[in-house]
Amino acid sequence: MKLTPGPHFARVWFAFGLACLAAGNAAADDSGSATEVVMASDVVWQPLNPARGDKGPKAGTLWGDQTKDGASGFLVKFVDGFSSPPHIHNITYRGVVIAGALHNDDPDAAPMWMPAGSYWMQPAGEVHITAARGASVAFLEIQSGPYLVKPPKESFDNGQRPLNLDATNRVWLDATSSDWINRSGETKKPGDGPELSLLWGDTTEGNVNASLLQLPGGFHGVLSDDSTFRAVVIQGDLTLSLSDQRGEQSLTPGSYFGSHGTASHKVQTDDGCLIYVRNEGGFEVASR
Repeated sequence: MKLTPGPHFARVWFAFGLACLAAGNAAADDSGSATEVVMASDVVWQPLNPARGDKGPKAGTLWGDQTKDGASGFLVKFVDGFSSPPHIHNITYRGVVIAGALHNDDPDAAPMWMPAGSYWMQPAGEVHITAARGASVAFLEIQSGPYLVKPPKESFDNGQRPLNLDATNRVWLDATSSDWINRSGETKKPGDGPELSLLWGDTTEGNVNASLLQLPGGFHGVLSDDSTFRAVVIQGDLTLSLSDQRGEQSLTPGSYFGSHGTASHKVQTDDGCLIYVRNEGGFEVASR
């Protein structure tokens, strides 16, 4: 059964809500729209939980502001051996491991170390702990803020259930099973081209969803969308070609690019790349 986006096919566009970064990092794309870029090396780190200060994880905003109301995406880095006390959050968040290994589960659960590329969802109000093995980095996304840490005594059941999805358990769709991937003119065998793995949300037009997009080594192509689109590099390196004076931008894991509206963005990867993609409806991946 093919996955088909809504009638007005997404042309990949990307948005970034941090005005101070947007002004300095916006570049015109092929459609004359501005693409916003945040390099991992330019991320500004601050305590994720101010109450723990330097003893706790650090957060680096990619878009929005996780300390205020509204949706946002941000990086979190943990020191080796970090283990939180039992706690809850006031909002649901979703995360993808970028580096190291993370454990996120009930306080009494046996460790299940999630490697890079793994995904988890933590419901609001659910008591849990988070631990890191090795210096670790994750990408987190929230649909509303602020992101707060609260004690277990304030726990509640919001009707959602937690999910830990190890990287080895992802299910991939290629061009034979998803209309989001356009490989017209290619002679590659199934599985050799781009693939995507749906993570959460509603894929119908106008509704927010997220997926992991795997681009094979040697990929040259275009990501196209006509809605708000946000992309975070999870593994590998990605080259994004901009039409302004900056030209090609080399994006390492933890880097972000995004925009709003109709646009097409040229990307390539020599050795393969895994990207977290959040958009509204669907988007198109086309090889060149």
